[in-house]
Amino acid sequence: MTSTAPKTLQGKDADQQPAGRQQRLRRFGYAPRPVIGLRERLVPPYTRPSERLWPVFGIPPAVVNPLLRTAAWGGPLLVALVAGVLRFWNLGSPKAVIFDETYYAKDAWALINQGYEGSWPKDIDKSILRDPSSVPIPTDPGYVVHPPVGKWVIGIGEQLFGFTPFGWRFMVAVLGTLSVLMLCRIGRRLFRSTFLGCLAGALLAVDGLHFVMSRTALLDLVLMFFVLAAFGALVVDRDWARRRLAAALPVDEDGVLRPDATIAETLRFGWRPWRLTAGLMLGLAAATKWNGLYVMAAFGLLTVLWDVGARRTAGAVRPYKAVLKKDLVPAFVSTVPVAIVTYIASWTGWIVTDKGYFRDWAGTAGKGGSFTWLPDWLRSLWHYETEVYQFHVNLTSGHTYQSNPWSWIVLGRPVSYYYESPSAGIGGCPSDAADKCASEVLALGTPLLWWAACFAIAYILWRWLFRRDWRAGAIACGIAAGWVPWFFYQERTIFLFYAVVFVPFLCLAVAMMIGAILGPPGSDERRRAIGAIGAGVLVLLIIWNFIYFHPLYTGTPIPVEDWRNRMWLDTWV
Repeated sequence: MTSTAPKTLQGKDADQQPAGRQQRLRRFGYAPRPVIGLRERLVPPYTRPSERLWPVFGIPPAVVNPLLRTAAWGGPLLVALVAGVLRFWNLGSPKAVIFDETYYAKDAWALINQGYEGSWPKDIDKSILRDPSSVPIPTDPGYVVHPPVGKWVIGIGEQLFGFTPFGWRFMVAVLGTLSVLMLCRIGRRLFRSTFLGCLAGALLAVDGLHFVMSRTALLDLVLMFFVLAAFGALVVDRDWARRRLAAALPVDEDGVLRPDATIAETLRFGWRPWRLTAGLMLGLAAATKWNGLYVMAAFGLLTVLWDVGARRTAGAVRPYKAVLKKDLVPAFVSTVPVAIVTYIASWTGWIVTDKGYFRDWAGTAGKGGSFTWLPDWLRSLWHYETEVYQFHVNLTSGHTYQSNPWSWIVLGRPVSYYYESPSAGIGGCPSDAADKCASEVLALGTPLLWWAACFAIAYILWRWLFRRDWRAGAIACGIAAGWVPWFFYQERTIFLFYAVVFVPFLCLAVAMMIGAILGPPGSDERRRAIGAIGAGVLVLLIIWNFIYFHPLYTGTPIPVEDWRNRMWLDTWV
């Protein structure tokens, strides 16, 4: 049979045809994707700012490299410093026990002093604020429904600075500040860009919900810190494993790294300290609040899939089988048993005392049964945990500020932690105020940041599903791990401030979207200028929005009319 194809598609002309097509497409703005080598795919290099940037600021070439090295830590530290100043400024105000501080501040004080939570009398808060030294710690055990790590953390601040609002908020503010530093470094490693990493941290620094939770003695900010630390450890572990693979692969005579199926499928990674660190952090997260268990499951799946991707990139023909044989068991042992041991160890104060709630259950009401060969303390602890689980799943009593998780991302129903109405000239209210003032601490995310995050979530899902961008998948996993489980408990009494656990991942999503707005590397000056204007306007609006709502985050008295102007949605009142 003779070919009917045009001669230009045969022989030498056929080989040249694709190049000719690309040349024609370039007239319409087409640019072929650069070919990325195997080494760069396994361990991508960090991006460098355009060389055209330095003359604009008068920076000589000899200073560029030292400046970039300094910026890798200097930038994140500067962002964290700003976040710390914001969070610690007037931390003891309002001088009150706000919202659930009435539980955790007192439980932490008892825990740090006697190893178990006490049963505090009602209406004791005013006495604590007036003279904490005159309030004895109750020796009768108290029934608590959350593990102890978050309260141990709060108690450290109380031990350092006393049983006062500043004391019980101190360590939470420390972790809030450190989480901003961590996010800068995590974002830098994730995006291979110091600028985008610092941008993600800066967005977290000016998020209202994270800000309020960093200045309030609740458990959720502590949980967020350990979740973010675990994520960061896994990101470092991912780089560590891929560098190990790259070092083991062969190099040809031209110095180019080549894939090798045998090495990619049989190499054992051995000791992975950052994965063990992640297991420790996940154990501390679960020992703060139980929803840390969902995060452990999500992150465990994520890190295994990362190993699959690494082995496939290195040349594995059957990457899933290779991971099943070489990585799955070590991954499990590095995380789950470590997390379990960490969780049990967090109960040491309760274990070593004989006065904790349900501490002697195994020797009294729990005698007999099938597990009497276990230590009494372990059986008593298991019974305590089952009782707490029943409490949580049956917690359906209504609350003024409860909300459905569907509404969280648009800030449908924030939580008011504190509200007072001082008259003009009293309690910080301006003397020239026409009416009373409003002094409120409202757990509300910075609206423009969260509403921008709605679009950012759609963007990262598109990047993950259609571009197979692992960074977008990692961010989506962090958001889903902190948000999706609550949809299974919609009948429960739940609150918007639980969302603080996935706020860092929202900031990463917005930073990634802003990076796309700025334009990919190699874009022309016009594209960069337009992108910089759009991105700059968005970031400045978010910062302005945080400043505008700042009085509602700190309890600063403002005229009632100004307070009403900030109630953008009826559901915020």
